[in-house]
Amino acid sequence: MPESSDLESGPTSRIGGAIARMLDLVAIVSYLVVTGLMAFLVVARYVLGLSVVGLHELIMLAAVALYMTGAVIASRKRDHLTVDWIAGNITDPRRKAAHDLLIATLTMIITIFFIVWAYWMFSWGLKRPQTTPAYQIPLWVPQMAIGLAAVGCFCYAVRDVIGALLKLRRT
Repeated sequence: MPESSDLESGPTSRIGGAIARMLDLVAIVSYLVVTGLMAFLVVARYVLGLSVVGLHELIMLAAVALYMTGAVIASRKRDHLTVDWIAGNITDPRRKAAHDLLIATLTMIITIFFIVWAYWMFSWGLKRPQTTPAYQIPLWVPQMAIGLAAVGCFCYAVRDVIGALLKLRRT
């Protein structure tokens, strides 16, 4: 993939750094909320004998935020699942750059499908509003996290396509 200096210099690096810090913060807060509420749920139920209504709803909201933020962070770091056997066997720099472009383009296409699917899900949730049982939280709230993750992953896929094109052009 592209060198870090190819796409991450000047004002874009400051914006990218701010987005990275924001994503890390959301992930940390979501992680702490999921962990804290799960621990509280266990203590309340098995130690204190209490059943706290609606706790699962809050855990679900934080877990969806955590999972979706983790997906965007993985895209940012290029740590998402990959099959690198072929890439590892390519030695020609031009073919390696072409392979990177193919992978980035396929990723971008898949994220477009993900965005469309998330939009359909979100718009359906607005047309037929449903809420969680205890706190009446609209279900479009966790659906919005899925849509935002789709857009975030798409943006990083576009970054990777641009980087692969630049790499291909240099070779």
